[in-house]
Amino acid sequence: MKLSLGDRQHRLRAKLRRLRHGLAWGIGQPLLGAIAVLTLSACSQTTTPLTSSALNSPFADSQPALSGNGRYLAFVSNRGGSSKIVLYDLRAKRLVDVPAIDRGDAIAETPSLSYTGRYLVYVASDRGRPEIELYDRISRRIQVLTNGYRGWVRNPNISDDGRYVVFETGRRGQWDIEVLDRGPGIELDRADGS
Repeated sequence: MKLSLGDRQHRLRAKLRRLRHGLAWGIGQPLLGAIAVLTLSACSQTTTPLTSSALNSPFADSQPALSGNGRYLAFVSNRGGSSKIVLYDLRAKRLVDVPAIDRGDAIAETPSLSYTGRYLVYVASDRGRPEIELYDRISRRIQVLTNGYRGWVRNPNISDDGRYVVFETGRRGQWDIEVLDRGPGIELDRADGS
């Protein structure tokens, strides 16, 4: 039975969600990255050339995160000579410019996207201490969510609407999970893009 491109993309998103949840069962981040890139390339109907603007490239790409609507893919890449977070539009098949998070003075990793990809959270280390930052693609601004936070942080995930950010914290001498509520006054990321 031949599936339409939409059906294959729907199945791909479901597989990626299962793989993301599989991390709790011991699947490593590099393995997840390799599986996600291979799976995404299997859904493509055309062969993409190996260039720095293509999804599949000769560069080291890892830590993939898919937006809830399946349009955007954020991942860590060493394209351009340094490790940075890259945003790729799967519909337009091109890289999306996110200059504010492409800083040479910080290491950015573990991205997570809201439903339409408006909000992007990630861990950035620019002074040797990791902070969770949120990038709003509409306002093109970065907000440090854990500024002055006591304890180490890692692996942030943002809710589809962009209101909640969950992350791991080492504040009590062990890795615990915390939920950060950005508050009722924020502009939510809505499925219709409004």
